[in-house]
Amino acid sequence: MPSDDIRMSAEPADNNLRWHPQQVTRAMREARNGHRSVLIWFTGLPSSGKSTLAHGVEAALFADGHAAYVLDGDNVRHGLCRDLGFAERDRAENIRRIGELSSLLLDAGIITLAAFVSPYAADREKVRERVGAESFIEVYCRCPLEVCEARDEKGNYAKARSGAIRDFTGISAPYEAPASPDLVLDTDRSSAEASIAAVLSLLRARRTIGG
Repeated sequence: MPSDDIRMSAEPADNNLRWHPQQVTRAMREARNGHRSVLIWFTGLPSSGKSTLAHGVEAALFADGHAAYVLDGDNVRHGLCRDLGFAERDRAENIRRIGELSSLLLDAGIITLAAFVSPYAADREKVRERVGAESFIEVYCRCPLEVCEARDEKGNYAKARSGAIRDFTGISAPYEAPASPDLVLDTDRSSAEASIAAVLSLLRARRTIGG
C-alpha cells in the first residue's frame, strides 16, 4: 500500500461498506506541516513516567510549531475506552482501539505520542503492524518497581497489594518489557528534561523533525 495512504485494518463486518479514496493524502499533510507523522509509543510500569514524558515531548514539539498530540492511558478511559476494564482481554481491546485512533492521527499528519502501560508485547506488536514499522517508535520507560511504587500518587500499588485492585500490572498482572525498543529511558536516573531531550534527539536523527 502506498505510504501516503491510511492503512486499512481487517475487513468490516458489514460487506456493504467500501473504503472511500482520499483526495488529500498523508504525504500532502506532512508536507504542509513540515515534518513526518510518527507514533511514539511510551510503555512501562505504572508510574514509570510515561505520561509526564509524552506530555513534555508534546509541549516541546508544539513550541517549535509541530503538530503533535498525546493519547494518554487514563484520559482515553474517560471516553473512548470507558467501557473497558483491566482484564487481559479488555487490555487488548484498549490497545487495539488506540492503534486504530493512532492510524487516523498519523494520516492527519500528526506526531502522535501514546502513553500506555501496554503490558503485553503481542498487543504492542499489533499496533506496530497496524501503523507500519516505519511509523512506530517504541520508547521503554524503564524504572524499578520499588521506585514506581514510591512515586505512585494515586495509591494504586498499595491498593493492588491489599487486593483492592485486581489485575494490576507489576503486582497481580505481568509486564512484558520490550525486547528491542527504539529508545530506553531509565526514568529513575534521568531527569524528565534529559529524557525529553533524548526523544527529540531521536526524532531529529530519524529526520522526523528538522533541526
